[in-house]
Amino acid sequence: MKLKSLAAGAALLSFPLAAAHADEGMWTFDNFPAARVAKAYGSAPDKAWLDRVQTSALRLTDGCSSSLVSGEGLLLTNHHCVVGCVQAVSSEQSDYVKNGFLAATLADERKCPGQQAEVLTAITDVTGRVLGAIGTASGAGLAKARDAEVAAIEKAACKDPGTERCQVVTLFGGGQYKLYRYRKYSDVRLVWAPEYATAQFGGDPDNFNFPRYGLDASFLRIYENGKPVKTPSHLTWAARAPVPGELIFAVGNPGSTQRLFTTDQLALQRDVFQPGSELYLSELRGRLIGATAGDVERTRTAADQLEVVENSFKARYGMWQSLLDPTFWGKLDANERDLRARVAKDPALNAKIGDPWGDLVKADTAYRNLFQHYVWLETRAAARSTLFDYARTIVRAATERAKPNADRLPAYSDGALPLAQKKLLDAEPIYPWLEELDIGYWLSKTREYLTSDAPEVQHLLGKESPEGLAHRLVSGTALADPKVRQALFDGGLDAVRASKDPLIQFVLATDPDARAVLDRYRFEVEAPTAAAQSKIAQARFAVYGTDLYPDATFTLRITYGSVQGWTYQGQTIAPTTNWGGMFDRATGSPPYALAPKTAAAMNRIDRGKVLDFSGSLDVVGGNSGSPVIARDGSVLGALFDGNIHSLGGSYGYDPAINRAVMVSTVAVEEALDKIYPAPRLVNELHAR
Repeated sequence: MKLKSLAAGAALLSFPLAAAHADEGMWTFDNFPAARVAKAYGSAPDKAWLDRVQTSALRLTDGCSSSLVSGEGLLLTNHHCVVGCVQAVSSEQSDYVKNGFLAATLADERKCPGQQAEVLTAITDVTGRVLGAIGTASGAGLAKARDAEVAAIEKAACKDPGTERCQVVTLFGGGQYKLYRYRKYSDVRLVWAPEYATAQFGGDPDNFNFPRYGLDASFLRIYENGKPVKTPSHLTWAARAPVPGELIFAVGNPGSTQRLFTTDQLALQRDVFQPGSELYLSELRGRLIGATAGDVERTRTAADQLEVVENSFKARYGMWQSLLDPTFWGKLDANERDLRARVAKDPALNAKIGDPWGDLVKADTAYRNLFQHYVWLETRAAARSTLFDYARTIVRAATERAKPNADRLPAYSDGALPLAQKKLLDAEPIYPWLEELDIGYWLSKTREYLTSDAPEVQHLLGKESPEGLAHRLVSGTALADPKVRQALFDGGLDAVRASKDPLIQFVLATDPDARAVLDRYRFEVEAPTAAAQSKIAQARFAVYGTDLYPDATFTLRITYGSVQGWTYQGQTIAPTTNWGGMFDRATGSPPYALAPKTAAAMNRIDRGKVLDFSGSLDVVGGNSGSPVIARDGSVLGALFDGNIHSLGGSYGYDPAINRAVMVSTVAVEEALDKIYPAPRLVNELHAR
């Protein structure tokens, strides 16, 4: 998330009750609040504007957003969204992360392994079908009926898995189900990425802060049949400075929010999930730093993972602190009490929905009891190991593909398999030392939290140490070879069972424990939670109407606001920074050292041109790379972060101090002119 709106100080946050406040909301394109925007800013986009923007905004399946900015499939996104790709095409001899990457010609543009770009083409309400299939079922019956119907809807809606992706999205916790149809592009190539020290100037100390002075921008391109995709519908490139106070929009895919959670669900986040995540990330960060100290090549190969870990640690800390703030928590509690009081006053509504809050308490209790096993055996199982991910995908795909589509785990349905297969089979570099660290760390923490006496731990380790087992698995596996992965995937369950690969055999032997705890989570936690949240959604609609936005789900949303700074504790922060500020801030030492090419161009760069800017856009992680669009439909920049006050954005939004942080198109063009001369790209952006 680099742009992850997570806020520490949450004392004045406002929350959606009868209606969202000005500039608040991550709105779906089929429920855009045109009247609200017009009232606040004098006018609102029409349908033609919205349709053009929707077809110009692409979701990147590694967790970011992007936008089309030329007729030749050129995508603007953030540097931190492509740094994994940059590292994948780098080598010990050519470090493009450190030195930057620029494709001189189309032939020089490099494929990004595992990356896929998707354009949302249609939204269809399928709530009736899904809820009808569920009927009165509960527990395992509910989960199986829902998942079977979702799989059937997705398979029927997309006939060409090579170019289409269909996804049924759960909104309002189960109150609505919408079918999102995408046009997908599986060949995504790197075009330009600045030097890391320029893109991430200020590093972790400046993360979630403003003023900012980073050129966190890059270009990708979508291809099909070996050629750039023709994209006549795209945003206009506007290399002009943002004007303080002007109306702006951000269009992207916010990942996840919990603004509609009950206080009991949030207490689980506060008491269990967030503190546990902080301990996990903190120790992993220490292990990475210790393992890379003094080693140039290890530092290079671990840089992407370390950045993600540090970013996640800081983000989750802010989320956790917001839930610990008594004023913030008081507002959460007051909002829930208001809804429940209004429901209690309506006998018919009260009788219809029953006590979903009590049902959630029961589900959350089940989750607390299951939490450690679910986390260590399923969600964190060697979560940062590419090789383990390959092995688990191969084993589970073989197992699930032997079943009817309706009976599979959702991640392996016919609709989901093509992307899983692409991520499995694309070639990318493997760093054995890092794989051993990741697997060994997971095994050691699993033994620590579940204890050595747990049967699941004994199944994992046998008589081996975590580090010894990790070394044996990594040194013995052949899964770094895409041809080996292809053969196992194509061979199905028979080939998997016959494999002598130690990592495949390890997953085959231990996955039953993980599958058992996954089933318990699906049936004892997820299913009753979905049923209860669906009833609360019905109550919310009945009490407050339907002019509401759902929690984020990594699907396309539009948010609006203006270019503005903020005032906090008597200090006023201006909404823009410029290149001169970067040079003045430079100290010569990381993370405030100027990158060589940037330093060499310092006398040519216009110090007064805008570099970064802030605005009152309601965003969270997943919005990274979202285009920032002016009233006329031109793109003014790309979102990459939020200020420190936005770190509670998962739970609420404060229009007074929550701010998004963007890199300007002015800065990008200045860099393409003066630092990384790229007349080919500049001409393309201006359609010359």
